[in-house]
Amino acid sequence: MDNSLFDLTGKIALVTGSTHGLGMAMAKGLGNAGATLIVNGNSSQQKIDDAVKYYESEGIKAFGYKFNVADEAEVIEAVQKIQSEVGAIDILINNAGIIKRTPLEEMEVADFKQVIDIDLVSPFIVSKHVVKSMIARKKGKIINICSMMSELGRNTVGAYAAAKGGLKMLTQNMATEWAKHNIQINGIGPGYFATSQTAPIRVDGHPFNDFIINRTPAAKWGDPDDLGGAAVFLASKASNFVNGHILYVDGGILATIGKPSNEN
Repeated sequence: MDNSLFDLTGKIALVTGSTHGLGMAMAKGLGNAGATLIVNGNSSQQKIDDAVKYYESEGIKAFGYKFNVADEAEVIEAVQKIQSEVGAIDILINNAGIIKRTPLEEMEVADFKQVIDIDLVSPFIVSKHVVKSMIARKKGKIINICSMMSELGRNTVGAYAAAKGGLKMLTQNMATEWAKHNIQINGIGPGYFATSQTAPIRVDGHPFNDFIINRTPAAKWGDPDDLGGAAVFLASKASNFVNGHILYVDGGILATIGKPSNEN
């Protein structure tokens, strides 16, 4: 195998929401493949600084930029600063997102709009301003972090599912418009992963833990590092003729209707 297909040495990768969780796992995958990371968050500068130190401790070159991905003025300023201080962005992963678990009939319109703004509108905003340099250079990779909720509904996550379903179609439309510029735009749809956020429900006997184990053909939660390979593939030369595709990393959940609870 030609391992250079997956080599990201010399590439600059902006990963939004990369100070923790799955965003950090994907960013680490890119960094281990040679990319220079642009770390983004919006909660605190300290959290960004801590993430940069972590990446650097792993031998990965990283720079931190605090900005709100849903604020176009902040995005424009940040992209300009990144381009002048670090260089042109070769890889963009639109990962930042939120979820609000509320039944639709009880959900406030403001909360619904906030989820849409961060999970759907912000990938449009960031991509719009990053892609201009990609078009000028006739190359680039954009990866939108979708979800199994891009395909399926689930109780109490209507706003999130609406946003992620929209993001799937936005990904396909970005490919429709920008593929001619030698830019590949794809998505990753994570399944259920073992993170600090899911730790309280990943205990034997917890109803949701049992549900996920029984619902997933792989019969386990995913390891966040499992997303690194998918991110590297879609960010590298190996995916140069892959466009408008959503790669689901879900242990096979979307491949099956499931099984009775009493079946091994």
